[in-house]
Amino acid sequence: MRVVGIDPGRARIGYALLDVGGNSLRCEDMGTWELSALPQNDRLLALEKLLAAFFERAKPERIGIERLFFSANRSTAMAVSEARGVILLAAGKTGATLVELTPNQVKRAVTGDGNANKSAVAKMARWILRLEDHGGPDDTTDALAIAIAAAGPLPRG
Repeated sequence: MRVVGIDPGRARIGYALLDVGGNSLRCEDMGTWELSALPQNDRLLALEKLLAAFFERAKPERIGIERLFFSANRSTAMAVSEARGVILLAAGKTGATLVELTPNQVKRAVTGDGNANKSAVAKMARWILRLEDHGGPDDTTDALAIAIAAAGPLPRG
């Protein structure tokens, strides 16, 4: 099974593609799309094109996306919501199973602790996938963790 994890953001979107076979997970692709140089409308259009090409190449059977964590900054929350809408639309067009996960569900699936910090989640995600530190932004590591969570038995709560 091929599983994609997407970490929605305002200007940076993390993505990861895992190949799942039995009890093994292998990272096929990961990274972050940086769209900060573009105005918001152009970001959304560029994101849709990136996602369409990525999904066409990846051919995922399951796509995990993190549910929004609402912050005090409303303008950022709105921009992330708009990007998340584009992601949901592009994912829906693939026919893949969509798995929406809260941050606590992702943390629990990867570390066993729904209150784990970012560092613990990143370390455990790398350990599970036998990866070195990629040196990239947190968005990539977050997408890896989302993909791991979406690949396994779905966590409750």
